Amino acid sequence: MVVVDGANVVGSVPDGWWRDRRGAAERLRDRLARYPDPAEVVLVVEGAARGVASGPGVRVESASGSGDDRIVELVRDEGRGRRCLVVTADRGLRARVTALGAEVVGPRSVTQLDRDPG
Repeated sequence: MVVVDGANVVGSVPDGWWRDRRGAAERLRDRLARYPDPAEVVLVVEGAARGVASGPGVRVESASGSGDDRIVELVRDEGRGRRCLVVTADRGLRARVTALGAEVVGPRSVTQLDRDPG
């Protein structure tokens, strides 16, 4: 399972995302559909991005409160007994999910999906 900290990943690229947070989350969801071979991709959104619909190969979870808290819940409740990878650069969140056995990679692992290999 790959769990993506939507706010953190979107915020890692200064492309004007702050003018349209929902649109930025939708673009991230669409990029995540190209993530290589995970069993399940979960994008966690919060704030103005809440309500973004799931898409092909990507389940979107709208956090009712803190996105970080929702990610920890997902790792604890759904990641148990299987490999769980969290995408974030948030140090506090990294510590919380690694304590639960998850692996962590930075936002670049998904922002690189934008690059055309040709």
